[in-house]
Amino acid sequence: MAAITAAEQGVQQVMVLEGTPEPLQKVRISGGGRCNVTHACWDPRELTTHYPRGSRPLRGPFSHFACGDAIAWFDEHGLTLVEEPDGRMFPQQNRSEAVIQCLQKAARASGVQLRTKAMVQQLRVHPERGFVLEGRGLEPLHARSVMLATGGHPSGRKLVEALGHQVVPPVPSLFSLALQAPELTACSGIAIDDVGLDLKLGSQRFRQTGRVLITHRGLSGPATLRLSAFAARALHQSRYRGELKLDWSAGLGRQEVEQRLQQWRQDQARRTLSAAKPLEHLPRRLWQAFLTMAGVEADRRWADLPLKAERQLVELLCAQRLSIKGRGPFGEEFVTAGGVALGDVNLATMESRRCPGLYLAGELLDVDGVTGGFNFQACWSGGWLAGQAISQALTESDQTR
Repeated sequence: MAAITAAEQGVQQVMVLEGTPEPLQKVRISGGGRCNVTHACWDPRELTTHYPRGSRPLRGPFSHFACGDAIAWFDEHGLTLVEEPDGRMFPQQNRSEAVIQCLQKAARASGVQLRTKAMVQQLRVHPERGFVLEGRGLEPLHARSVMLATGGHPSGRKLVEALGHQVVPPVPSLFSLALQAPELTACSGIAIDDVGLDLKLGSQRFRQTGRVLITHRGLSGPATLRLSAFAARALHQSRYRGELKLDWSAGLGRQEVEQRLQQWRQDQARRTLSAAKPLEHLPRRLWQAFLTMAGVEADRRWADLPLKAERQLVELLCAQRLSIKGRGPFGEEFVTAGGVALGDVNLATMESRRCPGLYLAGELLDVDGVTGGFNFQACWSGGWLAGQAISQALTESDQTR
């Protein structure tokens, strides 16, 4: 985005250096190969719900280039984005490759040069002006301005630390949770909405409500990933151990669930517990798992349900407590919490405050969002601002020469 924007603003000899054989691999794998480009317009005052870190500082960049601007930008460059019911936006073609082709086409049209297998390993300030870049597959290269967008790769953090920047140590974010719950994980593949998650780690408490996916290791899904994002540092400090309380009642609450079970005891007296589940939204396989956890025979009639077992079922449905035993394995599209401290960057231009002429954006910064297109939006906004600022700075420099 930064390279295209700078080139479209008239900057000559814009070059992208990519350390891998193929650029935009993170775009390719994102969203399960669909690429969640951004999220439908949101109120800037609600950024704290979308960005665990960096929400307040991002108000400035988003006032210049937010989701609506990104949608318009891609549309102007030949890519139509389609909004899904939950606000996520995907390319009309419903595949990541369409986003890659759009960006590559725009880069070629604006004259951006792309060099792959060119890994920058050293970045130093030139004694006279600009920077010198050196690395694997790269002859020493002089550049008047440099934009770093290395994502969560450690190479970028090493480069900026060498230039005096403060880096907040990165920790994993947006991950699934591994649980000690064999009866629950036996229901792998079940997704259910409106599940309440309550995580307490020391004096800190984290809550989320939404869709969860039961996996063979524990829990994933949007609500779990959001929880892990906001609790990323606390979970890291606890070595991914703790207690998670789950409310499966879809907001009914303990009193309503108690009444529902008592009503079922009367209205469904002759039916078995397995055949007549009291909460319609619960998949039958999950309800049967709860019966197993409560130590109740599935073929027992509702009329014969012991009071102790009824109380145990209420507890499981409204406040099930499970032990976290670790985090799930990362896919290639995980996000890190941490990076260059935002105080080191002028977020109006994305220029480093410590090293003039150096611009930083994306996951390299201490900014991260929840799932739903928010991380990509931060990248588009930062890249666009940097491209504009680089163009203006170079133009002013040429005018004073």
